[in-house]
Order: sequence, then C-alpha cells, then structure tokens
Amino acid sequence: MPLRMRLAAITLDCADPLALAAFYERATGLVPHPDSDGEFAGLTRGDGLFLGFQRVDGYRAPRWPGQDVPQQVHLDFAVADLDAAEAELLRLGAGAPASQPDKERFRVLTDPAGHPFCLVVRG
Repeated sequence: MPLRMRLAAITLDCADPLALAAFYERATGLVPHPDSDGEFAGLTRGDGLFLGFQRVDGYRAPRWPGQDVPQQVHLDFAVADLDAAEAELLRLGAGAPASQPDKERFRVLTDPAGHPFCLVVRG
C-alpha cells in the first residue's frame, strides 16, 4: 500500500520574511503565525496548512521565465476572475512578467521576492 501523506507546509526562501508574509496575508487571508520573526515568518490556514518564509542571506530572486536563477518554487492560486485577481495582486505589490504563455487560461505573476506564481480560474 502506498504511503499516504498530507501536505502540511510550503516554505519559500526570501530576503525579508515578514514583508513576504505580509504580501501573502493580504493576498490570501491566511492568518499570521504567532512565532513569526525577522528570520522566519509563517501563515496558517484553518485546516493546518502552513505557508512559511525563511530568510536566506544573499537571496537571489528567480528570473521567470529564464532559468539563470531558477524558480525555486511555483504556487498556483484558484480565482473566480483572472482580471480582477491580477489587478488586486498588482495593487498589493505583485509583479507581472512580460512573458505570459496563455493569458486567457492563467496569469503568471511574481511575489515581491520574485517567486513566480500563477492565477488559474477556479474549477
């Protein structure tokens, strides 16, 4: 029988954990973890999922779509309306790379630390 695992946490490297946690808090509504500090910050969801952010000295942001500095991680977020979600995330500090492989089906954005993530239509 295969091992059954439940995803418990995703952790992103970055230069400023508190700033990146604040971006994702505003974008997702996840709750800040009480033990967040300048070296490590986290957000939690009611079902226990933990999204963490850890300081890395000399952090180099990914350069999507190129691979000179690889993506390191890639998150997808389901949304009801691509245009509205993209506009709100850009207002919160996300970036929009010029390269968009299929803008009608999904949008590639970057968080303030440079990690690419996608918005996809829910369902």
